Amino acid sequence: MPQFDPATFSPQIIWLVISFSILYIAMSRIALPRIGVVIEERRHKIDENLKKAAELQKDAKAASEAYEKTLVAARAESQNLLRRSREKTTLESSRRHDELGVRLFAEVKTAEEKIGDAKKEALTHVRGIAVEVALSAAAKLFGENPDSKAVADAVTAAMEDRS
Repeated sequence: MPQFDPATFSPQIIWLVISFSILYIAMSRIALPRIGVVIEERRHKIDENLKKAAELQKDAKAASEAYEKTLVAARAESQNLLRRSREKTTLESSRRHDELGVRLFAEVKTAEEKIGDAKKEALTHVRGIAVEVALSAAAKLFGENPDSKAVADAVTAAMEDRS
């Protein structure tokens, strides 16, 4: 193999130095600066993304706090609305109950008056009927007609004792 021949070592070493020098210059002037730029751009982009993430996290935390405050306010408002609605319903129910009580009291009063009037009318008729029955019974039993005023007074007295 010619590369292991000691007579060809010096030209091989010269070509080795030339090849590595060209490779070193190409890497240091072309490839490595480009790689460095790409790495720096990536680092810069990562830093920007981290800053953005921190800002977004702050915004999300602020939005969450605002949401919680709004939620607490909405709950308080809904409870207040429910309480007012309950009070309004209670007042309306109480008012209707009172109106119904007044109306029923008036109807009962009217019914009692009608019953009283009907009772008086019935008693008036009963009194007349009782006087007629007493006069007719006395006439048939005793054979004489009693005094109608005395019979009417007796019937009236008997009716007053019963009521």
